[in-house]
Amino acid sequence: MGSMGGEITAPKPRFLCLHGFRTSGEIMKKQVVGKWPDDVTSRLDLVFADAPFQAVGKSEVDGIFPPPYYEWFQFSKDFMEYINFDECLAYIEELMIKHGPFDGLMGFSQGAILSAALPGLQEKGLALTKVPKLKYLVIMSGAKFKLEGITGKAYSTKIELPSLHIYGEQDFLKENAENLLDSFVDPLVIVHPKGHTVPRLDEKSLETMNKFLNKIESDLAKIETEAKTDTGLEVELVE
Repeated sequence: MGSMGGEITAPKPRFLCLHGFRTSGEIMKKQVVGKWPDDVTSRLDLVFADAPFQAVGKSEVDGIFPPPYYEWFQFSKDFMEYINFDECLAYIEELMIKHGPFDGLMGFSQGAILSAALPGLQEKGLALTKVPKLKYLVIMSGAKFKLEGITGKAYSTKIELPSLHIYGEQDFLKENAENLLDSFVDPLVIVHPKGHTVPRLDEKSLETMNKFLNKIESDLAKIETEAKTDTGLEVELVE
């Protein structure tokens, strides 16, 4: 939308937020909106969704956050077998159709593993084929899938989307999160001193976060300007 002075103002970037294993959209909302400052969250249009499957075991956040708890898919102990994975991908696509369009994904833990894999799968026509291409990612405590049938497709070429990766020094997924960085082109990284959690943002983290958000806003403003220009040309041609 344009202002009175002719300046182009792009809409807020819209992110579908994928929560961690056996938590919920409401829990992730409390983790993100409750911990990050308003001048960060106010620049984003965040949609927090529940995963498609009720938790089939105990949640690590039981006693911290109230139920219900959900999981995106199930997996074997060695993480080499995934159950309901295709159903999960179809469910995420339906969420994006119903509540989109989305500019990107924001994921934590199991939601981050999914978020990091989806751009590569989408690029190869194996997921999210009915929605616009993803443009941005926020990956918190992420990792790669281990199954070759997924890894050979999701990470076969480096992911060029602008991405922000957040993980903790004491996170049990720290090594996995670091290895995931190799699959991205020029990822921005925030490393916090805590464990497997959505962190509060200190001054250094805020600098990195603002750099990421500034990039998104600049991109979207450029797209908005080009769209306005194209519309103006179409009007001139009609006239």
